Amino acid sequence: MLLVRHAHARSRKDWSGDDRRRPLSAQGLRQADGLVAVVHRLGPPGRVFSSPFLRCTQTMEPLCQSLGVDLEEAPEVSEGERAAAISFVRRYAGTDVAVCTHGDVIAEILVSLADEDRVDLGPNPKQAKSSVWALEGSDGHFTRATYYPPVVSSPS
Repeated sequence: MLLVRHAHARSRKDWSGDDRRRPLSAQGLRQADGLVAVVHRLGPPGRVFSSPFLRCTQTMEPLCQSLGVDLEEAPEVSEGERAAAISFVRRYAGTDVAVCTHGDVIAEILVSLADEDRVDLGPNPKQAKSSVWALEGSDGHFTRATYYPPVVSSPS
């Protein structure tokens, strides 16, 4: 399982619309493009899930296009849905999926893995925007987590 934090979005303070519709910034669009190479190196997933928030779906669109798979929206991994997100991730433990979510959700998932499954996250777990955690496990439990920092593609 690949757990992805959405790429860099436009600033909350400069966005007057519905936060669920807040798009990626130019940097975030380049991060979303860079994510494709990272995921392909790790082994492309068979399914791709995303929070329905625009910044998450935009993060995963280049990956879905490169894989030729549909993006599946998963409200369970929306911002603020910490308990639902943990259950969702555990349901797919050991499967070949990618899941894009938010910083608050990733933090809770990592805490759950460290506390409940005793997964070693290293001395200073990170969750930079557009980063990936490759999670290994099965039957609702995880045994290993490896962090991959974001990659930003060159501007076109």
